[in-house]
Amino acid sequence: MIASIKRTIRRSFFLIFLAVFSVIFSGCAYTTGSLLPSHLKTIYVDNFKNKINIDREVTEGSRYALYRPGLENEVTSEVVDRFVFDGNLRIEDKKNADLILTGSVVAYRQDALRYDSNDNVEEYYVRIIVDIEATDTADDKVLWKESGFAGESTYKTTGRFAASEDSAREEAIEDLARRIVERTVECW
Repeated sequence: MIASIKRTIRRSFFLIFLAVFSVIFSGCAYTTGSLLPSHLKTIYVDNFKNKINIDREVTEGSRYALYRPGLENEVTSEVVDRFVFDGNLRIEDKKNADLILTGSVVAYRQDALRYDSNDNVEEYYVRIIVDIEATDTADDKVLWKESGFAGESTYKTTGRFAASEDSAREEAIEDLARRIVERTVECW
């Protein structure tokens, strides 16, 4: 009887070990590759347009909207660099590309995030907002389109972690480019 119980216990431990081993070494089906259709191998990134409305009246909701000359060039350059870094889509000229990405910078915001006891701004939140569209050239079909797509960053104005608005803007552009590439490659 004891031998039978020992065999049952050993068999149970073996089955538990086999189940745990299978779960650990089977993987979770996560992939870092592209989820794009297989015919999409190349991309053309059109120059972003700067459509920040500098004639708009200042309102409570947009009192910190700013215009930055050349921002659209910085965004275009960073998006191209990010696609090169990612490697899932190769940069190509417009007439030979499988996918065309177009976009417009529609807002650059710098909002106060935190104040000190004297109401001086200690930290700002920088946000770059674009309207963007990716089109499959094979059938001239919009793969994805989004308004209000944003990249963001923060910076402190005082203390040992103080930074400049320029460095925060660069981080926000990098964040925006990363999100654009992920959105394009993962095809959500």
